[in-house]
Amino acid sequence: MKPVASCVGVLLVLSTVVFIGGASAEPAAATPTFAKDIAPILQRSCQVCHRPGSIAPMSLLTYEEVRPWARAIKQRTEVREMPPWYVERNVGIQKFKGDRSLSDTEIAMIGAWAEAGAPLGNTAELPPPVTFTDVNQWFIGEPDLIVEIPKPFVVKAEAADWWGNFVADPGLTEDRYIKAVEAKPGPGSFQVVHHLVTTLMQEAEDGDLNGETLLQEYALGKNGDIFPDGTGRLMKAGAKIRFNLHYHAIGEEIVDRSRVGIKFYPKGYVPKHFLIAAHTADNDDLDIPPGQSEIRHDGYHPALTQAARITAFQPHLHNRGKRQCLEAIYPTGRTEMLSCAKWDFGWHIAYTYEDDAAPLVPKGTVLHQITWHDNSQANRWNPDPRNWAGFGQRSIDDMSFTWVSYYYLSDEEYEQEMKARTTTNNQNQP
Repeated sequence: MKPVASCVGVLLVLSTVVFIGGASAEPAAATPTFAKDIAPILQRSCQVCHRPGSIAPMSLLTYEEVRPWARAIKQRTEVREMPPWYVERNVGIQKFKGDRSLSDTEIAMIGAWAEAGAPLGNTAELPPPVTFTDVNQWFIGEPDLIVEIPKPFVVKAEAADWWGNFVADPGLTEDRYIKAVEAKPGPGSFQVVHHLVTTLMQEAEDGDLNGETLLQEYALGKNGDIFPDGTGRLMKAGAKIRFNLHYHAIGEEIVDRSRVGIKFYPKGYVPKHFLIAAHTADNDDLDIPPGQSEIRHDGYHPALTQAARITAFQPHLHNRGKRQCLEAIYPTGRTEMLSCAKWDFGWHIAYTYEDDAAPLVPKGTVLHQITWHDNSQANRWNPDPRNWAGFGQRSIDDMSFTWVSYYYLSDEEYEQEMKARTTTNNQNQP
């Protein structure tokens, strides 16, 4: 999007040609305005969080609300801290679903607007306000089934971190295939839920987590998962749901009733592929010395037993995390960096690849995860840069693994998809 002229009465800039030594100067670019240029950006990429009752610290719905924050918005967007989307733009695959990041042009426009004094512009050019549903709305849409932990859990104002399991019976009387799933804390309690992992207690499928079928993992900033068409997970009649929760006290008493919402495929529909979401390339042998900022660890996932299509990449680190990359090591010995993302502990984002960009990897591929931690004072999430840190379940400990979603392909499917991909995208063979 290119800056365009505003229509603010006396501020209308008329392009003129100035002759200096026989050469003409370029017309001055028009100053961006809130009404015409900035408001649409905020509506698309910011307001879903920056509105009353949501997780952001201030509302950005109106000019009056935005104007005091103009320079802060300029600063946070220039360094790409906001909106939260941390995939590195010069490494690996760049096509993702739900990408709310800003283009370089949009960032420059915000900067120019702030430097010009953040003008409102012509209010007739304001886009219609976006209508938001309740802040506790489901990302996946209204679920067919909502299951809560059996009773509310009280997180005391001052308490050690707490881990535990709850088991709920959803009362399902027939097998159903899942199209989308979303685990989330109860209303008003997201501040105390460090993570929430929901699994189906039933006969396990290939690729399941710890002998149970994964529904979804939640951590701060994570939305629901909508599975690619033709993929799903089976929820069997009589299955129970295990909620594995990690609570972290925040200085005030909070009552939580976490839940999971599930959307099913129509009755009788059987998806072609079972979608796996796997703990990938875990490295529990972490050595994070105090005061250092570039501490690297590597992890490797065993060679895939079949060809596969990778659908999503989600780093998982704790407070001292800084950056993570996912690399494919092919049976031929060739390597390909799939994705890298900077880490912010406040946002556990699953980066879902566009269908025509999702990596296709052959049987025998090893997934290599590379992580960097920052145990210095420069890390705003660091609880204490004077202390050594290692692997652990507490928020003040750290981790290093990647959630990777994928499904297996037959040899014939893989060859067909690679042929189509090579034709349309000129993708190299692994």
